[in-house]
Amino acid sequence: MITRDLVAGATGLLAPFNAAGVLRAADVHAALRIGQLHEGTGGKLDERVLLALALTVRALEGGSVCIDPELVHGDVFETEPAPGAAAGEATEQSIATAELPWPEPAGWLAALRASDLVADGASAPGGRPLRLDGTRLYLDRYWRQEDRVRRELTDRWIAPAADLDPGELRAGLDTLFDGSGLPDGVPDQQRLAAAMSLLGRVTVIGGGPGTGKTTTVARILALLHRLAPRTPRIALAAPTGKAAARLEEAVRRAAGELPAPFDAVSGALTGLRATTLHTLLGARYRSTRMRHHEGNPLPHDVVVIDEMSMVSLTMMNRLLTAARRDARLILVGDPDQLASVEAGAVLADITAARPAASPQLRARVAEAADRPAAEIVPGQVTLEHTWRFDGGIDELARAVRAGDAEAALTRLRSGTDRLAFVETDRPAGELLGTALLTGVRERVIESGRALVAAARAGDAEAALAALDRHRVLCAHRGGPFGVARWSRIVEGWLAEQITDYGSEGEWYLGRPLMITRNDPEAGLYNGDTGVVVNTPAGPRGAFARGGRATLVSPLQLDATETVHAMTVHKAQGSQFTALTMIVPAPDSPLLTRELFYTGITRASDHVEVIGSAEAIRRAIERPANRASGLRERLG
Repeated sequence: MITRDLVAGATGLLAPFNAAGVLRAADVHAALRIGQLHEGTGGKLDERVLLALALTVRALEGGSVCIDPELVHGDVFETEPAPGAAAGEATEQSIATAELPWPEPAGWLAALRASDLVADGASAPGGRPLRLDGTRLYLDRYWRQEDRVRRELTDRWIAPAADLDPGELRAGLDTLFDGSGLPDGVPDQQRLAAAMSLLGRVTVIGGGPGTGKTTTVARILALLHRLAPRTPRIALAAPTGKAAARLEEAVRRAAGELPAPFDAVSGALTGLRATTLHTLLGARYRSTRMRHHEGNPLPHDVVVIDEMSMVSLTMMNRLLTAARRDARLILVGDPDQLASVEAGAVLADITAARPAASPQLRARVAEAADRPAAEIVPGQVTLEHTWRFDGGIDELARAVRAGDAEAALTRLRSGTDRLAFVETDRPAGELLGTALLTGVRERVIESGRALVAAARAGDAEAALAALDRHRVLCAHRGGPFGVARWSRIVEGWLAEQITDYGSEGEWYLGRPLMITRNDPEAGLYNGDTGVVVNTPAGPRGAFARGGRATLVSPLQLDATETVHAMTVHKAQGSQFTALTMIVPAPDSPLLTRELFYTGITRASDHVEVIGSAEAIRRAIERPANRASGLRERLG
């Protein structure tokens, strides 16, 4: 059962919504405190306004930056339990809201417009906690962030094209993007993305795994080195340390594969270092302010941000205000993946918009890319041809993106060498010892043996490679389908099959690690994964950085946990050779199309899915719904 976090002082409409679990204690307290401050100035609040305020605060927890009073009554609010949920306990419960005393929408909006707490309209002065824009209600802070993102993007999209020599630009594009390898009739979207990035101020390069996003970025940077009047200052960043490390390694690898005419710039690109987005902007300890902002902009001429799906509205606002107006922004990501854990779905909103652009920019891009001007969408290009996957995984991912559950199940049941489907609605505890877990058990033991052997031999690079050979992914942290349960299962299998496994104590050789708190001094960030390896100085944590292993003393690893299994959210930005995805029960509110898609696309070679057909249908047919106004406001 969900524990109701009841507030004794909740009255009026707040009380039944709090009792039903729709509003948490924090939501109610926020509304009550603001109401008390308002009443202290002589005002009297309509209880409908207090309810709207509390619901707007609550919506942020679910990733929405606003609510629509005309629609919010149809929503279902859901909560996740503590990680230590009992084995037989339901891992999540939905809270039906149909029977609650929702205010009549028209009267509710009228009450909001009349309230002293609400700034009504985009042109209304600030200074009030809420902002009503049309029928969308925001906390004013988030409305201002969304409006700033809209203005920053629009201003950069309508700016004139960069002053590059058309002949040199076309010659460079011909060398780096000759369309080789593409099937007949498939347009070269990589060339289009390069032309857009070179001529425009901000470009979003979208696409699924294996579509060549990072290769395209490396070639764009190489061409910039050749065409720019001076050596460009380039920043590479991503939301997490793991994603930044993968970006750096991928750019280095792609730079090493540039054609001969670009040998001179290859070395410059292989020397680039990637950081987290927080580090790039200059995050300060125990402060929400960044070192770089509008008054102290970033010095870089080119800023590349990978894994943009994980960037929240607040962070996007900080990035755009910190980047110089004459800098090029190249934003890379997969809009179909899970969105940020914080509020907003910026990448999905941008890629769904069709904004205006400078006619001159559109014409220049069309000319350089050999494309009709009518096909040019300002500031965004989606790469669709898959280079990495062969068959099953790509076809499964396409079916999931399209919301075609039956096609996805058909692919899973096809029995290809890249896909496996263990069709069951039973949790892992009931499957132990059965043939249903044979596949995942064999992969766990195979990769575990390679990992421990390399760690004991002191071969950090080989240990890190083995660490990413296979991973178990779960939707939940706790419960019968969660990480805690599967971690115990995996550890038990390894202890049975590997001699003296874990016998060295806490820092046993071959222990897979995950960082749980940012440590900039050590260069480690929440979500980074590594492994304990043998060294002449004793056991050390090995972490991948730029294609190399960085060794860290256990004395510096005070925020770690063993990572025999991990959540899909934590795996975002990672890539494994093979994975096993554990799909929870159909009633789990975490089951969404984005979660399932993100999980299966973490693998390059093999995906095994363990779960019921009903749960998979539920996931694919249920796209995440994050309320925002950015998509519409961008056009």
